[in-house]
Amino acid sequence: MEPEYISVIGGGQCGAAEYATAMEVGRLVAKAGATLVCGGLSGIMEAAARGAREAGGSTIGILPGHDRSLANPYLDHVITTGLGHARNLAVVSSGDAVIAIGGSYGTLSEIGLAARVGRPVVILSGWRLQNDLGTEGIWHASSPAEAMAQVRRALDSREAL
Repeated sequence: MEPEYISVIGGGQCGAAEYATAMEVGRLVAKAGATLVCGGLSGIMEAAARGAREAGGSTIGILPGHDRSLANPYLDHVITTGLGHARNLAVVSSGDAVIAIGGSYGTLSEIGLAARVGRPVVILSGWRLQNDLGTEGIWHASSPAEAMAQVRRALDSREAL
């Protein structure tokens, strides 16, 4: 079985509570043996990478610009794209599943792109998505542990197909 990649998405700015949540998600991603993928900048991206790195995991940051020096210090590998917001597709497409924590319209676009390319998405805080047909492939969680459990269920159900 190939190693799994989990993308963690969220805003470049966040409060202390969201930062701690993202660090815990990163730690759980590392404990699960998965590689953490993020947008490589500050806020949620930094916190998740920090949690994964401090737990001994591997991290990848996919930056919107060309300047590697803007990457947060918790990344093992930094990829520059020069794509601006379009890099959001690379971030979510690189993960086998996606966990969203807070964020604004950039995060919302990543959630939509992830769902569009068939990546399971677990929203831990922030956006609440629902339509009349339901939101297939998108779940909501109330804790980092619940988010990782939902990711695991989603990935296991895909492997069973």
